[in-house]
Amino acid sequence: MTKQTFDQFSEEIWVTAVQVATIWTSPSSPRAMDESGISNPTDIDNWLNHLSYESTVALSDENRVQTQTLYGEAVMITDIQEDWAHVVIPAQPSVKDERGYPGWVPLNQLIKVNKQNWQHEASAAITTPHAWLEAEDGTNIMKLSYMTVLPVEQKAGNRVKVQTPHGYQFLHEKDVTVFRSEDGLPTKPGTELLKAGEPYVGLDYFWGGMSSFGYDCSGFAYAMHQANGYQIPRDAGDQAQAGQKVAYDALEPGDLLFFAYEEGEGSLHHVGFYYGNGKMLHSPQTGRGIELIELKGTKYETELCAATRYWRQAEGQS
Repeated sequence: MTKQTFDQFSEEIWVTAVQVATIWTSPSSPRAMDESGISNPTDIDNWLNHLSYESTVALSDENRVQTQTLYGEAVMITDIQEDWAHVVIPAQPSVKDERGYPGWVPLNQLIKVNKQNWQHEASAAITTPHAWLEAEDGTNIMKLSYMTVLPVEQKAGNRVKVQTPHGYQFLHEKDVTVFRSEDGLPTKPGTELLKAGEPYVGLDYFWGGMSSFGYDCSGFAYAMHQANGYQIPRDAGDQAQAGQKVAYDALEPGDLLFFAYEEGEGSLHHVGFYYGNGKMLHSPQTGRGIELIELKGTKYETELCAATRYWRQAEGQS
C-alpha cells in the first residue's frame, strides 16, 4: 500500500472526516436520496440499504459516482465551489490525473490537519471487515471500514490510541494491524490476497465502492492488494495496463483477470481475482454480491482479454 508519508503535501493536509466519503463526478451528481452519503456524519449502512436497484444502477449509468475515500485518507484540494471541493487522491493512481484520482466531494466531509501532527512513526490499518472507533470511555463513535488507516499514538491496554480527524480516539487491538508508517504494510504472496477477500463473499456490489460497506470490481481488487502491501491503480483499465502481463497458461492464485465486451475484443469492463482451478473471486455487478465462481461456461470465459500480476513483482519489497 502507499507508505504513510506526506511529502507531496504542504504543511497542511486535508483528510477525510467521515467514515466513507463518496467522490462524485460533479457537485450536481448527488440526489435527494443520497443525503446519508453526503452528510457529516455519514450513515453508509442506511444510505445503501435504502437505495433501490434502479437508483443504485443509476450511479454508474448516469455517471454520478467516481470513487470513495476512507476516514483519515488524505486528499489534495484543487478547487472549491461553494460547499464542494474538487480533489485528487494521491493513494489512488489514475490516468485521469497524474496526481491521483479526481472528483468532487462535499467540503464538510473534509477537515484540515497539520502535517507535522499527522505524521507518526506507526500507523494502524483496520484488518477486520468493520471496526468501531471508540472514545476513551469505550463509547462507540463511528463504524469504520476495512483498510481505514490512522496514525498511532500509543498502545493502551487492549486498545490502540490513534490520531483521527477529530482528535485522539481508540481502536481495539484485535481489529488492526500496526506497522511502521515509513515501510507500509508487509508484502505477501498472491494466496494472501485471496484470503483477504474471502470474508467479503456475499457483500453487495456498489459502483465506485472502495469500502467494506460495498466494493465495485476494481475497488475490491485495489483493497485486497492494499491490505497485502501493494499499491495498484484504482480502475480496472489502469490495473490491466500497469501490472506484469501473465499468459493464461501461467496463471497463479492472486493474479488479476480482465474482461471486455464483444468476446474480449471490445472495451474492458471488469476485473476479478484468479482463484486457481479455473475459478474467479470477484465483485460482479449491481444486484449481486462478491462471489467465487467457475469460469467455464460463463460469459467471462469468452470475454477474458488480459491477466496481470502485482504480487510477485513486488514480493519482498517494503
